[in-house]
Amino acid sequence: MDNDAALTPTPNLCALPRRFSDFATFGEALDYAAEGARGLNFHDPRGNLTRVYPFAELRQDALAMARRLVAAGAKPGDRIALVAQTGPEFAALFCGAVYAGAWPVPLPLPTSFGGKESYIEQLAVQLESSDPALLLYPEEIAEMAHAAAERQGCGGASFEEFADRPAANGPLPTQNPDDICYLQYSSGSTRFPHGVAVTHRALLNNLRGHGIGMKLVDNDRCVSWLPWYHDMGLVGCLLSPIANQVSTDYLRTEDFARRPLAWLDLISRNEGTTLSYSPTFGYDICARRISSQSAVAERFDLSRWRLAGNGADMIRPDVMQSFVNAFAAAGFKANSFVPSYGLAEATLAVTLMPPGEGISVELVEEERLSGSPRDLSRPARYRAIVNCGKPVLDMAVEIRGEDGTARGDHMIGKVWCKGPSVMHSYYRDPEATAACLVDGWLDTGDMGYMANGYLFIVGRAKDMIIINGKNHWPQDIEWAVEQLPGFHQGDIAAFSVETENGEEVPAVLVHCRVSDPEERVRLHDQIREKVRSITGMNCLVELVPPRTLPRTSSGKLSRAKAKKLYLSGEIEPFKLAA
Repeated sequence: MDNDAALTPTPNLCALPRRFSDFATFGEALDYAAEGARGLNFHDPRGNLTRVYPFAELRQDALAMARRLVAAGAKPGDRIALVAQTGPEFAALFCGAVYAGAWPVPLPLPTSFGGKESYIEQLAVQLESSDPALLLYPEEIAEMAHAAAERQGCGGASFEEFADRPAANGPLPTQNPDDICYLQYSSGSTRFPHGVAVTHRALLNNLRGHGIGMKLVDNDRCVSWLPWYHDMGLVGCLLSPIANQVSTDYLRTEDFARRPLAWLDLISRNEGTTLSYSPTFGYDICARRISSQSAVAERFDLSRWRLAGNGADMIRPDVMQSFVNAFAAAGFKANSFVPSYGLAEATLAVTLMPPGEGISVELVEEERLSGSPRDLSRPARYRAIVNCGKPVLDMAVEIRGEDGTARGDHMIGKVWCKGPSVMHSYYRDPEATAACLVDGWLDTGDMGYMANGYLFIVGRAKDMIIINGKNHWPQDIEWAVEQLPGFHQGDIAAFSVETENGEEVPAVLVHCRVSDPEERVRLHDQIREKVRSITGMNCLVELVPPRTLPRTSSGKLSRAKAKKLYLSGEIEPFKLAA
């Protein structure tokens, strides 16, 4: 649809009483939402409204897509792979697959990193894992999608082509709460992808936890730029607004990447916007784009932003403070921040900070974080650990030691959780499922501690760098380098590598924006000294071109992929002058 100044967005308020996701199936949730006037609203790169999509129209389109899928041979339990472009086509196909009893499988769009072949390979691997009956995709990536589908041997069609296919008549399959609703691939899924199987019961319980935990009110409205192939974008900003009946405005992720401040423009311009979520890097890039406080006050009005959610990666208190400093003049309030913790294996949310409590931190000695003995010859160093809130509805969280026993408050260990929204399984991977699901408890793979009912996340257990028996968190090394002038969040990746004599040493890849050879040498030495001051060891420092370090589809730095690309020679560091 062409941009039309006469378009009226779906309302915040309507006569339909709000229900907090108390439905048996997701199809029932959409059926109910369609009785009201709320819905989805899509915007162009500059934030202009281009398509109004009430839930009633979404339901009508979804039922039509369900009948097309049935006519195409889709049966209950079949997987339908969908390249998750933010727009009404994907929304209708996702919900249509659910109505048809098939399992939608959202897959990522191409990113700027890696190129055409890398994207085809990523799609092909996830297609092999999910074994779908059909791959549906936007027309503009038809060549790459067709190549991936052909490699896997599944049928494929563009959104536009599929919308013209014939539809079947007759009743659609009946859904049950314990049926699988969809498969979710984690943002880092590459060589060994894990498709998280989520039931209707698990999904709706987690979405109910969102509505109650965020204390949604009748006039709440959401704005989102998050990708629909990531759990926070799909579950938190598409499925939750449907099941909790919240009108939502969307920018495409790629449009946010080009013009981040369009996100804040949309929040400012859309009267009644009270809810929007972002990983830390989204807040960081917006704070860096602001040139003057006077421009902030004139351009933005963030005074109605009641819930500024933060999750999907490690929450940085310094970045959050920078955002407050940058946008206080526009009415943004620090206590609007809602830190959270979650993962696809728990559907999405595990903990949420109660609204109004904002960012809260504890200073923890680095030796305590890593479990290493205190080096009395060096001054104590501390890291600020962010409070990620309290468990959502029906969720239990426990910290366990290496022996599996529960630990008390302020004792660091592995984070485990249990509740109705924990995943059914990893699809077709019983070994991986058994490795992380024990007696209904999920091993999240993250390290943290509890304090007075609140969860504090320390880092990913698998990211720990262990050298000479001493543990180091890569975040501590990365954050130390970021304190040097000229570096941004995401410019540094730290991990361990093995030297020729078999010893492990820390390696640090750093985006370098200077071209002068002597300046590069000076920068290299400065970084090495900074890391030595943190770890007490020499490290391997490699300066690499900007935009070289890979990110996951949700925007998080991928240390594992950075290490793999570096060791394979695909990341080529700058050669330094002798």
